[in-house]
Amino acid sequence: QLRVVESGGGLVQPGGSLRLACAASEYTLSGYPIAWFRQAPGKEREGVACINTNSRIINYADSVKGRFTIARDDPKNTVSLQMNSLKPEDTGVYYCAATQYWCSASFKQDDYFTWGLGTQVNVSS
Repeated sequence: QLRVVESGGGLVQPGGSLRLACAASEYTLSGYPIAWFRQAPGKEREGVACINTNSRIINYADSVKGRFTIARDDPKNTVSLQMNSLKPEDTGVYYCAATQYWCSASFKQDDYFTWGLGTQVNVSS
């Protein structure tokens, strides 16, 4: 079964940048739409960005539009999330997930069949 692993989290000051990566071993990510979700302390997990298999459909949560960029790197078997102009409210655990359906702006979590353990992002001065 496809398993995904997140990396790249850390502590960054407001206005800074981080680049997260979602990687898979044994199986290729290229055949699956991939999404990034996040969960802030005391809040429900929410969708952040998703990308379909050919990168022609990309959706972002309104809160990150213009600041975050999701991209596929099929030769490296990764999906990245470039996060710029970070704000304290971006703090949380970031998860990548794969679906057998499509990249939908509704970010329906039940559609995603495999999840990583997450990587912590802290935005603080």
